[in-house]
Amino acid sequence: MLPHRGRIVHGYCSRVDERALAATVASCKDLIDSPFPADGDHGAAAMLLGDGTILTGTAPDAVNASVEVCHEIEPYCGAYRLNQRVVASVCLHRQLGGRTVVLSPCGVCRERLAVYGPGVLVAVADRSDPTVAVWKTLRDVLPDYWMTAFPDEIDAGWTT
Repeated sequence: MLPHRGRIVHGYCSRVDERALAATVASCKDLIDSPFPADGDHGAAAMLLGDGTILTGTAPDAVNASVEVCHEIEPYCGAYRLNQRVVASVCLHRQLGGRTVVLSPCGVCRERLAVYGPGVLVAVADRSDPTVAVWKTLRDVLPDYWMTAFPDEIDAGWTT
């Protein structure tokens, strides 16, 4: 079972309450556990918004895998619709057998989150236990962001 508290690396998360991050992970896990069979292979995502709201999402299967979307799409679009900043994002995957692991955001999701700046927190798997979330800034998981070549077009935090 995934702990509801993630380990926070020193220097990260100075501006986000640990309880809010834990609630984000718990909301994500609850979405996986509530509608899907306990023995199934499923995932979900949750995003903490600037106003404290937590949005969750999951991705339906499709016959043609090329048209599937990731779990983060739903909360990402919800944040945009609500005109709220994404503060933190987590994606979890429950494997067959019940173990739930933390998935680092893929490159596409990192690009989506980058519009909110380098301080967005993302959950990554603890190297010694992939069921434990470790929160890092997007800048730290994307240190050589390609948009830094265009400093007039991006959040100044990416270039300072």
